[in-house]
Amino acid sequence: MLFRSPADPTRINLQSSSEVNHWCNVLNCTGTRLRNAALAVGALVADVRAYLSR
Repeated sequence: MLFRSPADPTRINLQSSSEVNHWCNVLNCTGTRLRNAALAVGALVADVRAYLSR
């Protein structure tokens, strides 16, 4: 499956299903886990990555 790169590579846009799919692939997580992480720490990829690695 091909995932389109995000418009802003430093932030996760939860409103865009293609970006959610992209970040799920990059961060190796489910959409639910990605959304929960972004809601907990914000939309910055670095913060979400750190949250998911705990």
